[in-house]
Amino acid sequence: MSKAKNKMVFEVQENETIDQCLDRIQKAGYIPVRRTEKPIFKEVKTGGKVDYEPAGRQIVFEAKRLED
Repeated sequence: MSKAKNKMVFEVQENETIDQCLDRIQKAGYIPVRRTEKPIFKEVKTGGKVDYEPAGRQIVFEAKRLED
């Protein structure tokens, strides 16, 4: 028999709200324990200079298995 993973990582998808992601985590039998946000930058070339501008953010939830 294989045992289910105790921890999993869930990423908020592009066309998904945070609430929808939390519902997905709960339906999978997990509970979120940590939320992490990472900025996403894009390269913008102006003349010969390269600048970095914010382009969004990546939200990731670390979740642990619910005890049954």
